[in-house]
Amino acid sequence: MITGKILRDAIISGANNISNQRSRVDELNVFPVPDGDTGTNMSMTVSAAALELANLPDDCTVAEASKTAASAMLRGARGNSGVITSLLFRGLSKALEGKIEADAKDLIVALEQGVQAAYKAVMKPTEGTMLTVARVASEAASASGLEDVNELWTLVLKAAQEALDNTPNQLPVLKKAGVVDAGGQGVLVIFEGMDQVFKGGEIIASQEQTNSAKLSSDAAGKGVFTDELMRVEDIINGYCTQFLVNKNPGVSSDKLRAFCESNGDSVVVIEDDDVINCHVHTADPGKILSHAIQYGYLTNFKIENMHEQFLAKQAQGKGLEKQKEAEQTASDSPFVYAAVNPEQEYGFVAVAAGAGLQAVFQDLGAEAVVSGGQTMNPSTQDIVAAVQSVPAKTVFVLPNNKNIIMAAEQAQKLADRRVVVLPTRTVPQGMTAMLSFDPDATVDANTINMMQAAEQVNTGLVTFAARNSDFDGHKIKKGEIMGMENGKIVHLGNDIGKITYRLARGMVKKDTSFVTLISGCDVSEEEAQRTLELVQSKLGDHVEVTLIHGGQPVYYYMIGVE
Repeated sequence: MITGKILRDAIISGANNISNQRSRVDELNVFPVPDGDTGTNMSMTVSAAALELANLPDDCTVAEASKTAASAMLRGARGNSGVITSLLFRGLSKALEGKIEADAKDLIVALEQGVQAAYKAVMKPTEGTMLTVARVASEAASASGLEDVNELWTLVLKAAQEALDNTPNQLPVLKKAGVVDAGGQGVLVIFEGMDQVFKGGEIIASQEQTNSAKLSSDAAGKGVFTDELMRVEDIINGYCTQFLVNKNPGVSSDKLRAFCESNGDSVVVIEDDDVINCHVHTADPGKILSHAIQYGYLTNFKIENMHEQFLAKQAQGKGLEKQKEAEQTASDSPFVYAAVNPEQEYGFVAVAAGAGLQAVFQDLGAEAVVSGGQTMNPSTQDIVAAVQSVPAKTVFVLPNNKNIIMAAEQAQKLADRRVVVLPTRTVPQGMTAMLSFDPDATVDANTINMMQAAEQVNTGLVTFAARNSDFDGHKIKKGEIMGMENGKIVHLGNDIGKITYRLARGMVKKDTSFVTLISGCDVSEEEAQRTLELVQSKLGDHVEVTLIHGGQPVYYYMIGVE
């Protein structure tokens, strides 16, 4: 039998195992573009659960352990691989609901429901991916008739390995690169970590201490140190207070949030079916906790004295601060909760990296811009915090990256207001979608019209190859400049300006009216201006070319063609 303690420790072990091996999993990615790597996203997602599971008592039930893990993964999910991982465990949690212990039959049902939940979330499931590995393992377990948990999990690992080894036969791009699917490898690594505990072994130890798996509410408590002009005596609400409320039946977070806002600041309150995750800066943590306990029993306490943190941060100097910022990247959450204003029908949240692009989306009407994009996939919780900082009855979310869409869709389940995700895959699509918004139209009409406009936009990207690759019929060397049209590599070379011009020229059609060049952080204004002049001179006066200094990382230029 699997007790709550065993399941708790098994998931922690799985989290540590993927964290230890995330670089190896990352290296399996075959697409040469720098991206939000699979191993890193899966590690950060599962590690979010490990942080909360570590606070569960030894006498917890399997239902409590699985719910805690699923809830934390849902909030901490990053990238498509992280979201799918969270859904696997969400299904497992539903199957173990109300159970004190679990036997082999329970695990079989849990795997089945986890796979079903993951497949339902993907509009067009592709075989040869992590979905296949999980499904084949589940099907083998279902057909086995085994009643011993250890024997069952040994079979699960064997089936998962066989499915993983077969992924190159299902996806030609993997076979050509001589690798297996990265997400499938990540699933196997997590299952292997769990297996060690199931068989009576110790939890696999984490080989590194990193901030990458902290929830955005953890990071929110650090924001007070970013203003170098601040003095320690300026901190009025000096205790960063965080805790979880395991809700009583029928409880809502609204009154708790209002109480926190009346007795502190920097309030972030996120709620799901079973748990309220609360973060507040306050002068009296005891007062907050005494009020919160009426909503359910409290766990995962964390109270930090920000006066001491401030002084320590000053002593550490700016170098360490920059290092932490690089590690946390998309985890910082500067958003402050705002109650819904009944008079405000619509609001917008956009995801974008770079000060210039963030300013553009704000000028277009986005009230909150989540810092993120390629290589920096924000978590579901980051998006929820942004949504709940916009006081509108309906909030449109523009992910602007294909690897962020699923995390944004999960935010719909957690936010306390209506969320509509417009599945924009690029920044130019997001900009056009916002320009097409009609404040007098209905939600459904705007959703249709904005996406129709976005889908008319062709997007070009100029970036560098992150790894040697044989992809899309091209032999690509690490560091080579690539020009991509709608995700397909069409130009290779070593001159950024020439690649940009050739890409723009190839994208322009007879009916093209507008071309938007968005320069990145590694392009100087002088270089961008020369590229603008070159593109404009070659395209002629009938096409209007506009330059925006976006400041985005990874991409030297983004090109929008309409």
